[in-house]
Amino acid sequence: MKLEIIRKTIGGILLVSLVSLIFFQPMRQFFCLPKSITVFEGQEYTFKVAAPVSAALVSKDSTISLEQDKNSVTLNASEQGKDEMILEFAGIPVKKVDVNVLKDFRVIPGGQSIGVKLNTVGVLVVGHHLVNTEEGKKSPGELAGIKVGDIITEINGNKIEKMTDVAPYVQEAGKDGKPLDLVISRDSGKFKTKLTPLKEKGEENYKLGLYIRDSAAGIGTMTFYHPQSRKYGALGHVISDMDTKQPIVVEDGQIVRSTVTSIEKGSNGDPGEKLARFSNDREIVGNIKKNSPFGIFGELKKELKNGILDKPLPIALSHQVKEGPAKILTVVNNDKVEEFNVEIVSTIPQKFPATKGMVIKVTDPRLLEKTGGIVQGMSGSPIIQNGKLIGAVTHVFVNDPTSGYGVHIEWMLNEAGINIYETPKNKAS
Repeated sequence: MKLEIIRKTIGGILLVSLVSLIFFQPMRQFFCLPKSITVFEGQEYTFKVAAPVSAALVSKDSTISLEQDKNSVTLNASEQGKDEMILEFAGIPVKKVDVNVLKDFRVIPGGQSIGVKLNTVGVLVVGHHLVNTEEGKKSPGELAGIKVGDIITEINGNKIEKMTDVAPYVQEAGKDGKPLDLVISRDSGKFKTKLTPLKEKGEENYKLGLYIRDSAAGIGTMTFYHPQSRKYGALGHVISDMDTKQPIVVEDGQIVRSTVTSIEKGSNGDPGEKLARFSNDREIVGNIKKNSPFGIFGELKKELKNGILDKPLPIALSHQVKEGPAKILTVVNNDKVEEFNVEIVSTIPQKFPATKGMVIKVTDPRLLEKTGGIVQGMSGSPIIQNGKLIGAVTHVFVNDPTSGYGVHIEWMLNEAGINIYETPKNKAS
């Protein structure tokens, strides 16, 4: 009996000690610190520590150095490489942290207003309509099982690229009384169907009973340009068709300069909008190769200057972004790029690409007076913090136009096909 009491007492003491240890400040810091830290050449990383905590590098000839005082440890990365950092508590090693130093990487921030034209793969079905035939109203497209959002990619074995490709097949099939063999692309995959065009009562032309479109146009904001590869990223979010609400599958596309003509100011429940027109010369300044959840991407034919910050800037990875003041570059009048103050309200360090990584709030009185906050057309405006490009504006909160989401620049660069994660040389012994 006494042995059982002693055993329970010792167990209780150990449990209380373990819980106390977990809540002890230095131990909490060990648990909170990530297992690996990634920085770029020339950058530093600082984390807070309690007095008994110390840090040391494994390698004797490391290109990484540590500076430590009573309250913090600062890691200075002078050259690309990799090492291990050992954290000690009262002289006892308790945690190992991998340190990766990536090669210095810089891009030129954007902010310019751009016009966007997307050409779809095939023709997009955006609606049905009824053909008023002698036998009554019918929709050939609906009878063929075609839905809004489907893409017609082939007719009678021939590739369809634009709306003008469709009409000759429709009229020929109508006159011959033969159905069209269609290849349809849908989210679930491709399938084949037959469609018999019908003639409108009192007319000579035959019709599909479908509304179709082969391109889409709009405006947005340039986020970054990488001079070495000529690759760019813009918008920070996917472009969806205004009728189907589905992401547009891009065959190709172009971007041109655009000029902001006026602003529809945002208010609670009513997001505002930049009203803009394509620049008079309509000069194509770049192509569009991808329309993804992180924006549009392609290559520029010529370097675009914003006239305010045209030098390459370092970037911040998602875990390096901090809550606090930042700036955005955007256009609210004509084609002049301006700098405005914002606040990073929250930021989530992300291990995997995600579109909503930051919440930002517009704090600049000039921008609030002009736009009411974040408006449509501002998507893609680069966000800069402490001299680094950290991301882009993406969405506005409908019920609070002063605030919205941002995407981390790390994921936009990844979508653009730019590799910032060159494998570092192993410096650890």
